[in-house]
Amino acid sequence: MKKFLLILFLLPLINVHSQELLATVMVNYEQLTNRYQDKLINFDQQIEDYLNNTQFSGDNWEWQRIKCSFNIFFTGAKGETSYDAQVVVTSQRPIEGQQRSSLMFTVMDNSWKFEYEKNQSMYFDDTIYDPLTSFLDYYAFVIIGLDSDSYEAKAGTQFYEKALNVAVNGGASGYSEAWQSKSAAYSKRNLVDDLLSADYSKFREDYTDYHYNGLDLYYQNKQKTYDSIMNMVKGIALLKQKINKRSVLLNVFFDAKHGEIIDYLKEQPDKTIFNLLQRIDVGNTTKYLEAMES
Repeated sequence: MKKFLLILFLLPLINVHSQELLATVMVNYEQLTNRYQDKLINFDQQIEDYLNNTQFSGDNWEWQRIKCSFNIFFTGAKGETSYDAQVVVTSQRPIEGQQRSSLMFTVMDNSWKFEYEKNQSMYFDDTIYDPLTSFLDYYAFVIIGLDSDSYEAKAGTQFYEKALNVAVNGGASGYSEAWQSKSAAYSKRNLVDDLLSADYSKFREDYTDYHYNGLDLYYQNKQKTYDSIMNMVKGIALLKQKINKRSVLLNVFFDAKHGEIIDYLKEQPDKTIFNLLQRIDVGNTTKYLEAMES
């Protein structure tokens, strides 16, 4: 509750924001012809303005705005207004008492197809599916949900439910392929299904502890930080035994957190935790082996 209690003491000093995100947007359209590049001349600024000026939660945001980035790589275009793109989405959260931030989310989404006319207006309405803005809305909700979960257990639920609604509407649209559940390593629909599943309830509680009672307390109680991180790792190991399936949420978690986990736990004299990490996060085995040997 730290984030929520602190507001009571600092209220006179805090600037209340209507918007939740502080996004930066970069666009690469080198694969497109000059004709299409000219049509996209202001696209990056329009997307950035949409993300930073939209009130996604429906309430005034009383906390620090969430830093995030959307790196957009155009891969194709046809007709007058149809585009294909890949997008790398990241977000981060400040760690209390430290200069560093915690990487919360990093994914590459290869499935963004949308219609866009030069300098067109963009409006937020999460009840209606729009292939351009709904994609942005989905990621805004996930980013806000993860940030909220890191301070208070289950505080992100309302945002994951909003993201699920976007995914459901997308799955019923003419752009359904990008939103349907897949067996691939990453799926937008599967990610929010995991976040809202009862199977991951303990994971989300541990996620709060990992950040709020772990990273945020590093300079006050290093052992508590280590214990919170190791508790998270051991909890994931038990979870993987229980669910016995590919988990988009756990893949996303380790994509963002494996470097951070190594940075904190490599100071511990007992390196056996890295044996467990190798079993539950096979994709980063080499990095865990290097940490054990360091």
